Amino acid sequence: MSTKRFGVRALVKGGAVLGAATILALTTAGLASAHVTASTPKDAVQGGYTKVTFRVPNERPDAGTVKLEVTLPAEYPLASVSTKPTPGWKVEAVKEKLATPVKSHGREVTEAVRTVTWTADPGIRIEPGQFNEFDLSIGPLPDNTDKLVLPAKQTYDSGEVVDWNTPPPAEGADEPERPAPVLKLVAKTAGDAHGTATATAVADDGHDTAAAGSTDDTARWLGGAGLVVGALGLGLGAGAVLRSRRAGKQTA
Repeated sequence: MSTKRFGVRALVKGGAVLGAATILALTTAGLASAHVTASTPKDAVQGGYTKVTFRVPNERPDAGTVKLEVTLPAEYPLASVSTKPTPGWKVEAVKEKLATPVKSHGREVTEAVRTVTWTADPGIRIEPGQFNEFDLSIGPLPDNTDKLVLPAKQTYDSGEVVDWNTPPPAEGADEPERPAPVLKLVAKTAGDAHGTATATAVADDGHDTAAAGSTDDTARWLGGAGLVVGALGLGLGAGAVLRSRRAGKQTA
């Protein structure tokens, strides 16, 4: 009788471990995908042009996202910024005068876009559990940094505003609660001809494939981690059952 009780307790403990592992995997997946991110269809090359896509998930179960404002870095002014129409959303790009003019394509640029804002039309919003994507074509990209930090503000129809503006942490440090979108830049190589990464040369299909691939890889990794932890939990539960049975036999 006592052996059976031990066995039941061990199975319950094993099930609890498995349940905890599953919850951990699902929670980790949610945290990893919840913030506003910036991505490109292929490597963004220093000195070139690229399309950057801002992916905006809706985090709230009882409100919808109705506005996104992205700030472009003043220390790395972008002479060319153009927007792609997004159905149901108005977009506005606001320029500011540069403290120091820059040269682009043989001409002096005295002002550059500093903020780009997408605002939903009446009745339109990013619903709970959904996301939307917003595209910019930008360049020339700076050649004296390996990343662009692009703070974003996400506004909900409840009036809440979430600032995704924390700079990336040092290597090995934990991710901040509200990280700013970051666009990574790679150095130009001998094979990179000027203009090969212009907005007109960037295909939407490339972005979709890259984004899907990244999402699939992340999902597979998280799923695999959850299965491994779950298997360990089952193994612990089974081991406990065997030990309890052996103990019962020895007592008998």
